[in-house]
Amino acid sequence: MINSSERILAPDLARGLMLGLIAVANIMIYLTGRPYGYRGHVIESDAVDRIASTLVVTFVDGRGFPLFAFLFGYGLVQFAARRGDESGRLARRRSLILIAIGAGHAILLFPGDILGWYGVVGLIIVVLRRVGNTGLMIIAAAWLLPAATVAGLIYGSTDVSDGRAFLWSFELGHEPSSYLLRAGEWLMTPMALLPVLSAALTGVVAARLRILEEPDRHRLLLRRVAVAGIALAVAGGLPSGLAVAGWIALDQPAGYVLATVHALTGVAGGLGYAAAFGLLALAVHRLRNRASRVVVGAITAAGRRSLSLYLGQSVLFVLLVSHRGLGLADHLGTAAAVGLALGVWLAGVVAADRLARAGRAGPAEWAVRRLLYRDAAPRAGAGVSH
Repeated sequence: MINSSERILAPDLARGLMLGLIAVANIMIYLTGRPYGYRGHVIESDAVDRIASTLVVTFVDGRGFPLFAFLFGYGLVQFAARRGDESGRLARRRSLILIAIGAGHAILLFPGDILGWYGVVGLIIVVLRRVGNTGLMIIAAAWLLPAATVAGLIYGSTDVSDGRAFLWSFELGHEPSSYLLRAGEWLMTPMALLPVLSAALTGVVAARLRILEEPDRHRLLLRRVAVAGIALAVAGGLPSGLAVAGWIALDQPAGYVLATVHALTGVAGGLGYAAAFGLLALAVHRLRNRASRVVVGAITAAGRRSLSLYLGQSVLFVLLVSHRGLGLADHLGTAAAVGLALGVWLAGVVAADRLARAGRAGPAEWAVRRLLYRDAAPRAGAGVSH
């Protein structure tokens, strides 16, 4: 049995690992200089890049964001419990702060921002805070299919084009009109992310049951969810991955169906990854060597500073990849882009570890805390985890 101080490892470890998936998913949106095909991905000709595209769509695309949403819902329950926020006042303020940060992030850096939508999800969760676990799961299940259908209509086009079907600003440089365009794209982004609400509500229920804080008590459930969720994600994502890479051809009806299935199974995949990370946290407690403690400590530090690292990834991608920076977007293949994304994630993990060793919060977490408690002193030790 692990003690209560150790049980908190799983959510933070999951958040830290999640950032790697988010980095890989986001960098794909920057790639330009080639025609766009199914799901808005660039069409690659090199075999290595086509294999990389298949793997990204199968294991990451539409899977990282549900994981993010699950952990967001989980974190909101932890946040309210630590602060005795039964009225939801602080959670509402925190959600509004996220929406404001998301707007700035989208207009200045990355219009595919998810913070604003998760701020809205946070407001929804506050409204539903008194609904029981069964009621939340019914809402999550009822919401999932229509939400996935909308996502399928957005991502299901099989047309090949020299221009993007959405997020057009990534093809632009410093044009003043790009800022207005990014604002409009940010408002449209939630339409493609509607299914994550189901994952967030599931995260609320999981947090109430303390599943990630007490993974040893829920080992069998975690195993079943990890195996079933990831298996469904692969089964539902692989056909789309093969289509994106050009290994199979789709007609238009099949494109919409596969995109809808991809969105549905993406939520299952996000939950499966969360369960797998919970099991990983259990395994970590059996590792006694110094190297494993250092690695896990660094990734956990990243999880506790996930908001800062998420925003920092966008800064680096704009500087390195976008047409406003070095312009690598036209030259990176999908495989190289995956490598760069993971490199950016690792740089963030190292930075978070250094902050942790210095006893400092991430800059974004510090700013959110100041805004959150602007009219009252925060409870000792209180922080804001994304």
